[in-house]
Amino acid sequence: MNKLYLFLTLIITAVTLNAQPQGYYNGTEGLTGNALKTRLHNIIKNDDHTSYSGLWSAYYQTDKRPGTNYVWDIYSDVPNGTPPYNFILGSDQCGSYSSEGDCYNREHLWAQSWTGNDSDEKTDLHHVYPTDGYVNNRRGNYAFGEVSNASWTSRNGGKLGNNTVSGYNGTVFEPIDEYKGDIARALMYVSVRYYQEDSSWGNSDMTIKSVIKDWALEMLLRWHEQDPVDDKEINRNNAVYQIQRNRNPFVDYPEFAEMIWDPTWSVGENQYNAVTVSLWPNPTNSTVNIKGESLDAAYMYNALGQLVLQIDLSNADSQSTVDVSGFNSGIYFMNIISTSGNSVLKKVVVQ
Repeated sequence: MNKLYLFLTLIITAVTLNAQPQGYYNGTEGLTGNALKTRLHNIIKNDDHTSYSGLWSAYYQTDKRPGTNYVWDIYSDVPNGTPPYNFILGSDQCGSYSSEGDCYNREHLWAQSWTGNDSDEKTDLHHVYPTDGYVNNRRGNYAFGEVSNASWTSRNGGKLGNNTVSGYNGTVFEPIDEYKGDIARALMYVSVRYYQEDSSWGNSDMTIKSVIKDWALEMLLRWHEQDPVDDKEINRNNAVYQIQRNRNPFVDYPEFAEMIWDPTWSVGENQYNAVTVSLWPNPTNSTVNIKGESLDAAYMYNALGQLVLQIDLSNADSQSTVDVSGFNSGIYFMNIISTSGNSVLKKVVVQ
C-alpha cells in the first residue's frame, strides 16, 4: 500500500471522526478481508431509505453546490474550471431530454438492471446521484472502465468506448479523473451494504450479484487511491447520514478498501506509530518542540491535507523547536519520519 496515501487517509479519518456517531465502527478493530466486510455490512445495513420520489428532495441536502441553488453534477462539473451548464435544483428536474444540459435525473452508479430493481438499492442515496439526464442515458447500464478511443465524449470529458483495462474489452463509460474515486467508493459501498442480501440480483460485465469482478475491483482500487476523498464526499456522506442513517465506510476510513480487497495488505505495512516522539506544548500558540531519537524530517499538513511546513531534522540533536505562531488557529497533522524510514502521525492544535 502506498504510504503517502495511507498517511492522507489518516488525516481524513481524523477530520471526519467528529461527524460520525460515537462507536459507529466498533468491532472493526483488527479485522481484514471477509471478516471486516461482514462487520461493516452489519453496521451499515441499519438504514432508513427515503422513497424514490424523495430522492429529489434529498438532493437539496446532499448535492447542492455551496452558496448556490445548483446541482453538483459529476457528469457535467469541470473542477477548477467553468461547467458548460448548471442545473437549478427542482426546476431543472427531468422530464424529457434530447441533449446535454436539458435536465438532471437520478443516476444509479450501480445500475438498477444489475440488481433486478432491488427496492432498497434503487433508493440508496450513497450511490444514486443527480446527474445530467442525457449523459446518464448514454452511460446506461454499461460498466465503468477506461477508454482510449471514445465513440462519444460528454462536454466535461466523460467517455464511452471499448474498455482498455485487462479482463474486459466491451463498451464502458469512463468518468473524468476527479470523480473516479467518488464512484469507486460508492460501488464499494454497495458491494458491502448488500453483501449476502443479493439473492435476487443479476450479473453484469463488472459484477456478479453484489460482488465486483476482479478486473473491475483492481481498477476501482486504483481509482480509489488516485482520487482520494475530498470535502465534497465528506460533506455528502454526512448529509446522507442525516437522511438515511447509515454511512459510507470507505469515505470515513479509506484504508478499509485495501484491508478488505487488497491481498497484499498487511498490518505490518502500517509503520505509523513505529517512532517514539514527544511534542509539547500542545495546544500551542507560538512554538512546538519535537523530541525523539534518529529523526530525519517532519511534514506538517492542515486539516485539508495540504502541506504547510517541511522541517529538516537530520542535522538536529534529539530536540527541535518549530515556530507555528504565524499559522491560523486549527488542527494540524505532523508526519515525523525517522532515519530508518518509519513514521508517526501527531496532531497539533494551534490556538
